[in-house]
Amino acid sequence: MLNDDYTPMDFVVELLTQFFHHDDDSANRIMMSIHQTGVGICGIYPKDIAESKVMKVEAYCRKHGHPLCCSVEKESEES
Repeated sequence: MLNDDYTPMDFVVELLTQFFHHDDDSANRIMMSIHQTGVGICGIYPKDIAESKVMKVEAYCRKHGHPLCCSVEKESEES
């Protein structure tokens, strides 16, 4: 999830609990990470599920008038 200067923090927490099934404490930690660093990891999913979640979250944001964006990134492989 990518930070923006418009989407309210409580709305981001709502997204994290509703779409990614985080509890309130976890959602608040992730939201603060997004706010402070510009990006946060909502979860690790198979590609199809991750892409579906991005589409659902962004559609929900637009429906509620927020510009928040998400992205899917391939998990980095450690050597």
